[in-house]
Amino acid sequence: MNADEFETLVVEELDQLPDDMVEGLDNVVFVVEDRPEDGSLDLLGLYDGLSLTERDRYGMGELPDRIVVYREPHLARCETLDDLRDEVHTTLVHEIAHFYGIDDDRLHELGWA
Repeated sequence: MNADEFETLVVEELDQLPDDMVEGLDNVVFVVEDRPEDGSLDLLGLYDGLSLTERDRYGMGELPDRIVVYREPHLARCETLDDLRDEVHTTLVHEIAHFYGIDDDRLHELGWA
């Protein structure tokens, strides 16, 4: 799957998320990249920012937080289009949860990690 097709799939999955999950996202951009900086295929996504639970004086002029979805690790892990959609969905929920301050331990408890 080429980069444009994958980005379209990510947008479609983002549109499927519940409104109350995405409406609270403030100053966040979603980015699709081929691979993490280290070139590995282990990392599916990344939240790059300061979670809501860690913000005290966050305000105007701040660069946006980023949620990055990595294309090649997803493609390497998934055999079918349905698997890919499910994995992208899970990655989006996982990274959005980090924005809200939910850590990996709690995500494992909830079944999202």
